[in-house]
Amino acid sequence: MKVLTGEVRLSYANLTTPRAAQQGAEPKYSVAILIPKSDAATKADIDSAIQAAANAALAKVWNGARPPVLKVPIHDGDGVRPSGMPFGDECKGHWVMTASTKNKPQVVGIDNINCELAPSDIYSGMYGRVTVRFFGYSNSGNKGVGCSLGNVLKTRDGEPLAGGASAAADFAGLGATPAASWNTNNGINPITGQPM
Repeated sequence: MKVLTGEVRLSYANLTTPRAAQQGAEPKYSVAILIPKSDAATKADIDSAIQAAANAALAKVWNGARPPVLKVPIHDGDGVRPSGMPFGDECKGHWVMTASTKNKPQVVGIDNINCELAPSDIYSGMYGRVTVRFFGYSNSGNKGVGCSLGNVLKTRDGEPLAGGASAAADFAGLGATPAASWNTNNGINPITGQPM
């Protein structure tokens, strides 16, 4: 029930600090895994592992009754989320799967698998390979197969998906403009009216 993916893109990468999915929930390390639809081998491995987890859960978790609609952790990125909202543009052409864990995963680089990466090298948008494990669950009437996060191997950099801008980009072109304008006011700060 354990799978090592092919190369995937990582989104919502909470791999250095745990985060609660909603207020009051237990903080976990998590990542959304974007699997290219062209990677049929990884998709087949995941489908097989989900079925194995469901078969194991049948007796151990679901008391011999398989759920009529089995909730699974993998979705079509060209479709909609379970909430009914569309997936983001970065998900197009991919299978989308979220994996989480209470334990901090090791995130290593392809050039040195014995050394964990610095937090600044781990971000949404990077590419990597991920180990995941599937398990059956029954929680508050919800039954399905979940996905537990193992470790992450960063294979290469990618366009960041954070959506934020750097300070340099936000303030480009400002340079010393405010200070220069103050100097033209005979040494008086135009904001406070006080001598500088």
